[in-house]
Amino acid sequence: MSHGLARLRLAALNIDGVLLNDTFSPVIHHFVVSRNGRYTAELERSVFSQPQHIAGENMARAVPGGLTGPEALAAYFEERDAYVARHPVTVTPGAIALVRRLRLLGLRTVCYGGLPADHFQRFLGDHADLFDGPGYVCTNDFRPGLHEIVTEVFGLRYDQALFVDDVARVAESARELGVGFIGHPTDFVHSFQPRLMREAGVRHLVGSLDEIDETLLRTVEAELADGTLWARTPDMREVTGR
Repeated sequence: MSHGLARLRLAALNIDGVLLNDTFSPVIHHFVVSRNGRYTAELERSVFSQPQHIAGENMARAVPGGLTGPEALAAYFEERDAYVARHPVTVTPGAIALVRRLRLLGLRTVCYGGLPADHFQRFLGDHADLFDGPGYVCTNDFRPGLHEIVTEVFGLRYDQALFVDDVARVAESARELGVGFIGHPTDFVHSFQPRLMREAGVRHLVGSLDEIDETLLRTVEAELADGTLWARTPDMREVTGR
């Protein structure tokens, strides 16, 4: 029989790429390469989990043609609309079971992402009762948003929270703050996120949400407590005390 976790109190789950399928990476890649731009890890770092206006500016700079940031952003969302018409947004297999599993272990749960709350309501509204607090936090104005979600929305310490995300930039923030983290990077063939997560020292990368079971959660909690959650990486600055 499961018993509550000793330290963790909150599980924050990214919406697009974790609870919902990844409908961003393929569109961003196509946006760049179809305009004769070069798709790189540095580009992903400058676009993923950034406020929309910054992502738009960086996409505009990545392609020839003199687009402004707002023009690039508008073109991107137009292309994404066309993409999801062919490849619909779906709930990731195992997503709802994961949220229920987290709650059975006594964790509060919240969903977050860069799109407005109506995106959450449209695709996960039928399961809104499985999420605590505001249910969904739009982080567009303060990305990646870990500090704000943990301390301002839920009033917790960093080491009481676990984030599950598909972007390495979020992992880097988690490491700096001392927040628990499990990576669920996209399987999109051109994505640099699996590599960037490993470079960031992410020790726990899962390909399926079913892998985030009680055993893994207790392992993450124990490693968070004893300072071994992150792999040592020669190219990343060590955080004092972690």
